[in-house]
Amino acid sequence: MDYGHPLLLGTFLTPTNDRPQAPVELARLSEDLDYDLVTFQDHPDQPRFHDAWTLLSWVAARTTRIHLAPNVLNVPMRPPAVLARAAASLDLMSRGRVELALGAGFFWDAMAGMGVPRLTAGESVDALREAIDVMRGIWAGDAGSRLRLDGEHHRLAGAAGGPAPAHNIPVWVGGGRPRMLRLIGETADGWVVPGGTASLRELAAGNDRIDAAAAAAGRDPREIRRIANVSGRFADTRDGFLVGPAGQWVDELLPLVVRDGVGTLVLATDDAEVLRRFAAEVAPALRAAVDAERSTAGTAVGSVPSIHVRVRRRDGVDYAGIPAGLREAAVEPGDAVYPTVRSGYLRGGSPGLVLRVHDAAEVADALAFARRQPVPLSVRSGGHGISGRSTNDGGIIIDLSRMNRIEVLDATSRTVRIEPGARWGDVAESLHPLGWALSSGDHGGVGVGGLGVAGGIGFLGRRHGLTIDHLRAAELVLADGTAVRVSETENPDLFWAVRGAGFSVGIVTAFEFQADEVGDVGFAQLVHDATDTADFLQRWGAAVEAAPRDLTSFLIIGRPREGRVLAQTMTVVDSDDAETILARLQPLANLAPLLGQQVRITPYAGVVTAPEGAHEGQGEPVSRSGLLEHLTPGFAQDAARLVASGAAYWFQVRAMGGATGDVDPDATAFAHRSANFQVVAMGASPARLDAAWDAMRRHFTGLYVSFETDTRPERLLDAYPPRTLARLRDVKRRYDPENVFRDNVVVEPSAGTPSAGTPSAGVELRAAVPRTGAVTRAVVERGASATMPE
Repeated sequence: MDYGHPLLLGTFLTPTNDRPQAPVELARLSEDLDYDLVTFQDHPDQPRFHDAWTLLSWVAARTTRIHLAPNVLNVPMRPPAVLARAAASLDLMSRGRVELALGAGFFWDAMAGMGVPRLTAGESVDALREAIDVMRGIWAGDAGSRLRLDGEHHRLAGAAGGPAPAHNIPVWVGGGRPRMLRLIGETADGWVVPGGTASLRELAAGNDRIDAAAAAAGRDPREIRRIANVSGRFADTRDGFLVGPAGQWVDELLPLVVRDGVGTLVLATDDAEVLRRFAAEVAPALRAAVDAERSTAGTAVGSVPSIHVRVRRRDGVDYAGIPAGLREAAVEPGDAVYPTVRSGYLRGGSPGLVLRVHDAAEVADALAFARRQPVPLSVRSGGHGISGRSTNDGGIIIDLSRMNRIEVLDATSRTVRIEPGARWGDVAESLHPLGWALSSGDHGGVGVGGLGVAGGIGFLGRRHGLTIDHLRAAELVLADGTAVRVSETENPDLFWAVRGAGFSVGIVTAFEFQADEVGDVGFAQLVHDATDTADFLQRWGAAVEAAPRDLTSFLIIGRPREGRVLAQTMTVVDSDDAETILARLQPLANLAPLLGQQVRITPYAGVVTAPEGAHEGQGEPVSRSGLLEHLTPGFAQDAARLVASGAAYWFQVRAMGGATGDVDPDATAFAHRSANFQVVAMGASPARLDAAWDAMRRHFTGLYVSFETDTRPERLLDAYPPRTLARLRDVKRRYDPENVFRDNVVVEPSAGTPSAGTPSAGVELRAAVPRTGAVTRAVVERGASATMPE
């Protein structure tokens, strides 16, 4: 039976210690010859062989494309939880190139001599089954999960899950006895046929046993790839199986694929010339012959997802209908990488499907597919998603994180093209060598897409304005799949909407920004005693408003601790002159007793550096946002009560004003140009936070959608004043009449109800050693931290 697996060709090399580099060089040759896979024997009980795992790691570092596998791995000699992490680590480092072929052990005398408990043949199969369960459990879990297994041979007593590998590592199993074939049919992803011509003659019988076991377990036999190791010798005349000219090899290998279902043929040889002749003379002819036979027979070619993936599918998503061009981009709940794409920076999610698209054409295809599904749709750029709308429960996410290119279009005008999946820390690093920067929030891990369509209240804002004020054009996919370019002269109505409400009219696939000339900047982190919170807020607000535009400051206040309230300010001075920096900071340093401080001159990229790692948020934080013109005594008193109540575990005020107010309120969908401050509070209880927050709304002139999770209808008018909202609804009516893009602030084409969302970031507040003091210019050092002494 032909199971329709795409034909893969590999090599099987001997890892002997007498010539340590030989298998490595043959592996590199295998890659150069376009083999798909390189495999090695594993005999950790035999001193004359390399340790297979060490060899695989070394080969992974010396190659770039070819996949790697043991053939097969001796599982009794390796704890399965450790093996799972080793495989995941190597898969991550090799970018998804590890396959895992396992065996139950063979040379038991030698293994027992090394301290491995001796097992019977039946016990070794049972132990292998448990080991596979352990490995899959490790891969499917995360750091927050605790895995338990009380098996006969393997036990877990609360092991942490993870890391997730870079792709679904297939678990192949070698063996030919009935009990092992039953295990393969019930749980494995592939069968490694025992070597030798005699075993190849037993393929049909082995397939029958595996298929029967698979069907009894509710599996599709096509889930299970068949892997056969073959060997031979090229000769001028036929002299036995795979001994003869290349044409004979093709004739004798073809039935193994189209009659006996082998999907992977692995050539066992250490002869470089045989590797070359097979690649040049056999491989292309064999592939052509297989394609021809399958075309004649009408064989469907492709891979069937494992039952371990299918059982985790969510209702409402037509997984079988995913367009062929998106299958590579699709991540399902059962996939290995799902834990790394399900959530945002702070929020947990459980989507039914994540489509990690690569370009605008795939965005359009993904959008068309998602529109046909009766499930929620979310769009994600970098994954922060404080508002919670970049993930969902049971729906589809169009994930733009792989669209992350950054390129200079015109050095003279400082125009750069940035895709939405890039993160602002990467943008800052890319622009720094040119002496440029774009003001962009306070955290380098934020995605360009979410911030780029909402506003962008950043550390350079008072000097250079909002991020959207530097947008000169954008490319986006509309609700009907049309790709358009927008600018002041191209679709200007859409260009207006993109700058402040872009999430409601389309999916931006590229931004064109005009960067600013920005050199090194002064960056200060000050910690004050803000126990008299209302007084501190007023004094800080007045100092910021009075400061020159080259100063932008953000303030964070945490919950009271032991009767004391600490305030951390993060301040950027757009200057590399030490005296200027110190002069700007002195009024802030004098606000209250100074408990800790750090000042440095650094590139802007050093301010918004992004941490590495995936976004794996948990829970459902509550966030409330407001914009206001001044930190008045009334607001300060209300804010102090909020902080004292403990309802908000995180309270931040960001300075705006300056250049932000230079833009006409009607010029962009972000209309709140008179605001000098943006305020956000985060808590765990909506009811408790709203009790304090609603009493403060009288102070606000609007809200910033990136930080708002309140879905009450009245929030829409807070986000967009009436004139702005009327214009936005008109644009929505023309470009998204069915309200496809409704998972952020909901702007109905006719009458509105809201929600909220796009990304931003958080900063940890840490108490400092008590100090008081003034600032002296001698302490500011370039590229290093410095202290403001007493």
